[in-house]
Amino acid sequence: MKTEKVGLIYTEDYQKYNFGDSHPLRPLRLSLTYSLMNKIGLFNNKKLEILHPKPCTNKELELVHTPDYIDAVSKLSTNPQDNSVNPSEYGLGPGDNPIFKGMFEASSLVCGASIMVADMVWNDNKCNVAFNPAGGLHHAIENRASGFCIFNDIAVALRYLKTLKKDIKIAYLDIDCHHGDGVQWIFYEDPNVLTISIHESGQFLFPGTGDLDEIGEEDGTGYSINFPLIPGTNNKLYLKLFKECIPKILDSYQPDILATQLGVDTHFSDPLTQMGNSIELYKNLAKEIDEYAQKYCNNKWLAFGGGGYSMTVVPRAWTLFLAQMLDVELPNELPETWITEVKKIVKDEKAPKELWDLDSQMDNQLFKNTIDAENMENYIDTLIELCHEKFLPYLTRK
Repeated sequence: MKTEKVGLIYTEDYQKYNFGDSHPLRPLRLSLTYSLMNKIGLFNNKKLEILHPKPCTNKELELVHTPDYIDAVSKLSTNPQDNSVNPSEYGLGPGDNPIFKGMFEASSLVCGASIMVADMVWNDNKCNVAFNPAGGLHHAIENRASGFCIFNDIAVALRYLKTLKKDIKIAYLDIDCHHGDGVQWIFYEDPNVLTISIHESGQFLFPGTGDLDEIGEEDGTGYSINFPLIPGTNNKLYLKLFKECIPKILDSYQPDILATQLGVDTHFSDPLTQMGNSIELYKNLAKEIDEYAQKYCNNKWLAFGGGGYSMTVVPRAWTLFLAQMLDVELPNELPETWITEVKKIVKDEKAPKELWDLDSQMDNQLFKNTIDAENMENYIDTLIELCHEKFLPYLTRK
């Protein structure tokens, strides 16, 4: 089933979601992504429709977030020194989520873009797949910011979908290196939102959650699935787990639509994480997810951005995802004009020459911070076995 139209939601106003020059989540990664997609020729594709987002409304934010929290963010956005608000009560302030003027408008714009993605794919049937690269702010919860995320645009978009069709079944797949905790907790008792997170184990990385025993509660028991990975996990083992588990999970659940958080901070060079993947992994994952969306999810795929803190990795990885959505096979050479742009702007990273790195280049990177390769493979096999023996039976019950 071929894709007729692909939506890309983008605006230069995404640059306003900016915690400051020293913060890891630099909006530069988004402008470099847009630039690479353009320079590599994807914007000439007739299937692609690029749209500018508009901010969501307070009513739409209240699908997930409490009025008190929304009001606090709004006040601090207008006046970061507003004494009527205690920022620490809301997870705001020095550290991960520093307050900045205009943060309410910037965060609302990201949420509005993610709602637009949902509208284009489900409500308007305009596209089979739509992508908001600024989205994927998966850590925020109802009344608190967390992990660089002020509002949870994914949860807002999924709740919006539920206003369009009350009994819609949504499969949410999160490949960010950090556990998709906010989305999980928000839908933890909801059997109509299946959350799947593949991430570096919380034993080693923020937010410290995503254990195997986090399976949901009440009616949602069995509809939260976590695959915590050991630092150093490589492309081969990651893909083995992915191919053995994700299609079977989706086939068992039979969702109406697939939503994905496409964080790419599992790359071996990411400054905040300790995984062993190369960009070739994302090239392969894009193909797999595209196939699964067509086969198991009515050919409806919502794509959101996410983590990734290398300015040269994020653009290449997300360009590969967009290319797959457009059914375009790209050569492994980066445009010289983009390489020149990177050299001028990104002073702390070496400008790459290839669109994706080969897995063979990773041999010397693997297992340097963790257990040996044999034990690593045994662990992946254990996760696969657990998926088949524990997770799938929940989804296939009457």
